[in-house]
Amino acid sequence: MSEKCTNFTCPVEATLSLIGGKYKAIILWHLMNHTLRYSELHKRMPNATDKMLTQQLRELEKDGLISRKVYPVVPPKTEYSLTDFGKTLFPILDAMCDWGKDYLTRT
Repeated sequence: MSEKCTNFTCPVEATLSLIGGKYKAIILWHLMNHTLRYSELHKRMPNATDKMLTQQLRELEKDGLISRKVYPVVPPKTEYSLTDFGKTLFPILDAMCDWGKDYLTRT
């Protein structure tokens, strides 16, 4: 087991270390079955500041959940998509969506 893996006290903690940021799960949700540009992601999350969105995207990329493709054009064009590793989160994201729908109907 790597040093990073031995720092967790339970599997849920390990999962949350990757997707527990303020906007990480939302970013991953929007990238399910879509490749999106930065501006498209920002439009879908209008409450996220540029700084916060950029930080969350960088962390997701560093952890291997998303990939970033930069096109050499002016103005710069950057696209984000899920990696194969990121796609393994589909069942978790679907379950979160279902739970959220149920919660919203109760309140």
